[in-house]
Amino acid sequence: MKKVLVCGAGGFIGSHLTKKLAAEGCWVRGVDLKYPLFSPTSADDFVQGDLRDPQICRKVADQPFDEVYQLAADMGGAGFIFSGENDADVMHNSALINLNIIEACYQSGVKKIFYSSSACIYPEYNQEDPDNPKTAENTAYPAAPDSEYGWEKLFSERLYLAFARNYGMDVRIARFHNIFGPDGTWNDGREKAPAALCRKVAETADDGEIEIWGDGKQTRSFLYIDECLEGIKRLMQSDFTGPVNIGSEEMVTINQLAQMIMKIAKKKLSISHIDGPLGVRGRNSDNRLLKEKLGWAPTRALTDGLEKTYRWINQQVVK
Repeated sequence: MKKVLVCGAGGFIGSHLTKKLAAEGCWVRGVDLKYPLFSPTSADDFVQGDLRDPQICRKVADQPFDEVYQLAADMGGAGFIFSGENDADVMHNSALINLNIIEACYQSGVKKIFYSSSACIYPEYNQEDPDNPKTAENTAYPAAPDSEYGWEKLFSERLYLAFARNYGMDVRIARFHNIFGPDGTWNDGREKAPAALCRKVAETADDGEIEIWGDGKQTRSFLYIDECLEGIKRLMQSDFTGPVNIGSEEMVTINQLAQMIMKIAKKKLSISHIDGPLGVRGRNSDNRLLKEKLGWAPTRALTDGLEKTYRWINQQVVK
């Protein structure tokens, strides 16, 4: 039986990944500050602990696991990342987690480790045109992320690659592009655009009004959780280290995203554009390297994932 450690197993992606690995017959240890908020954990062993503490990291990575998935981070959506108020915590907490985990895994002889990086590492200067953002993997340098979250992710990419070079560790790195789906945060200030807009639409009566930060013409792509997990699996099964983008190439404006959700909800709402934290003007996943190295890329339509996500968030709202 394959033995697996999932760091960040109480979070959105981590809890879904734990469920998938357990269903595939793996023995899974999960670790996080908290248990999953919206469903029971599927981990065989769940350690509630702080990965900023090196003793906790040594405790959970106490054996040569076949695979380790490092998804733990101090993060959130635009309202959390771009406010400027959380920069020190984001950098300090996430860097400590990664420094501790990679060292503990090295010391215990872990065979393979996955690190979840982010599209936020890409330079702001390549994402000023909402219709033509540049996010090919080789455009990461000269580095100029638009947030401290992105800078920490870029540092940690280099950390894992350095351990691979110097100590022969088998590392895989993916740059996630806006992963969404059910069982994710939707109302605590850390939610991302799909969840936030689903909540606003669900809470607003027909013919009402919802608010969107900025003019709504900023562009993004959003990847449903199931396809994210498929990308992780394929990367881990490959001989490619990365970094590689895991995201959708279906780029939409935030206004279009809102309209999609209104259509799913069968509501006609108006939009009020207000000031708020925005991030880059445009971002989309460039999947050329993904297709080349893994022979695969996401294909699910954005509306399919939004239907499932809206249905789940609407259930939370009406409880």
